[in-house]
Amino acid sequence: METVYINSPLGITKIVGDEAGIAAISVSDVGTNEVSKKIPKVLKDAVSQLEEYFEGKRTNFDLKLNPQGTEFQQKVWKSLLEIPYGKTVSYMDQTKKLGDIKAIRAVASANGKNPLWIVVPCHRVIGTNGSLTGYAGGLSRKKWLLEHESPSKQQSLF
Repeated sequence: METVYINSPLGITKIVGDEAGIAAISVSDVGTNEVSKKIPKVLKDAVSQLEEYFEGKRTNFDLKLNPQGTEFQQKVWKSLLEIPYGKTVSYMDQTKKLGDIKAIRAVASANGKNPLWIVVPCHRVIGTNGSLTGYAGGLSRKKWLLEHESPSKQQSLF
């Protein structure tokens, strides 16, 4: 596995992957890790596409993904890929689409374990009442991402 650290508007972004695909993308506060001076060849597309996303030039990703998780987690993460850029769904909407409304806590837990920050857009899942809830990267980052993707730039959505 190769690893690269890049700057993003939300902190230092860590990208991990190999020829099989991108296994993990995460963010940490500035100063936690040093930005990489060299980008491994297998991670160049991921770096480029994330930079385009942050510049507002990309609304979807075209990367080979290889996240590690249970069969259920994989199913939940795959459903996240169906949420369009600039849109949100509630945890209940996502759970209903997966076919078992009793699994809402398990779905929320799987979202929280999503290893592919931004690319698999768990930030687009909000509370049924429209509130910002549960985001492993922190609610301030979730708010930033949703505002960044908002089709009409407003003063503040939340």
